[in-house]
Amino acid sequence: PLSLCIAGERLCSTEEATAGSGTYIRHGFIFSSLAGCLERKNEDNELPVVSVVRDSESQLLPNVGAVVTCKVCSINSRFAKVHILYVGSTPLKSTFRGTIRREDIRATEKDKVEVYKSFRPSDIVLAKVISLGDAQSNYLLSTAENELGVVVARSEAGVQMVPISWCEMQCPRTHTKEFRKVARVQPQFLQT
Repeated sequence: PLSLCIAGERLCSTEEATAGSGTYIRHGFIFSSLAGCLERKNEDNELPVVSVVRDSESQLLPNVGAVVTCKVCSINSRFAKVHILYVGSTPLKSTFRGTIRREDIRATEKDKVEVYKSFRPSDIVLAKVISLGDAQSNYLLSTAENELGVVVARSEAGVQMVPISWCEMQCPRTHTKEFRKVARVQPQFLQT
């Protein structure tokens, strides 16, 4: 887990580590000379080298084929509008908008798909980027794979629902069932 640091931050003493790139030494301490990610590398059992790497992910963009975690904002009969929160497991610093069209929700029986039976506002959804969007930075997303779809949904009672099939989730408190396009989540995509 990388920790972020700001320019001028005191990182450690020169007895604990050697100053690497992006750092400077003053009064026996190593300071960060820029904002970025703190890295410690151990080489040949000597003191670890501490360096600060400029935050290159400051503008990570969702690429075609990337799996993204997004939150549903609104739905209508043709599509769901979402905000993209993560690309893979990296949180985005700025929000990107995405659209999941009705025909991209499921791989089979596309003509029978109903958006409101697949997603509801505030659902957390795993989706794949299928094309880079238009001027409004609107990405087209798909959930037409078993691993993609709703991963977290709250019931009317505000409780996190439990998936009971690929198309239904149930409220553990009220036992009400609601339709969703449920993801068969692979552990590497789970956001806690």
